[in-house]
Amino acid sequence: MTKIHITTFIAAPIKRVFDLSRSINLHKISTSKTGEEAIAGTISGLINKDEEVTWKAKHLFKTRIFTSKITDMQMPDFFCDEMIKGDFKRFKHEHFFKTVSNGTIMIDKLDFESPYGSIGRMVNKYFLKKYLENFLTERNKVIKNYAETEKWKAILN
Repeated sequence: MTKIHITTFIAAPIKRVFDLSRSINLHKISTSKTGEEAIAGTISGLINKDEEVTWKAKHLFKTRIFTSKITDMQMPDFFCDEMIKGDFKRFKHEHFFKTVSNGTIMIDKLDFESPYGSIGRMVNKYFLKKYLENFLTERNKVIKNYAETEKWKAILN
């Protein structure tokens, strides 16, 4: 299993950061480079525990379908989404939020496993891990930008 850990400081209240992180609408904005589109399940607004969303996007030269479910949520400190259908053998993304004196620390922990045995492990190590780190980092920049400016009002109101 391959693990990614990303920590992002955001100068905004925890509830705002938490809600922006689970916003389907903001996810679409943050993934515009891959043309992500919510095509089934919760397709707009804020996703909640036990809800699913199916995404369609172009990643690595191929259109892919990925369905995830929010399997755990403890507002506003934590939520977890896990793949229930898609190209990975396993995909679990935990989102942690912690209030600090001047904002919120947001932590992403992603554990994933590709199919194809040893070939999949090599692809993870030499390519896919970096691809997913960049994808999450870019998404977090958008969350940060919206949370720290007045842009959040267009998403959460």
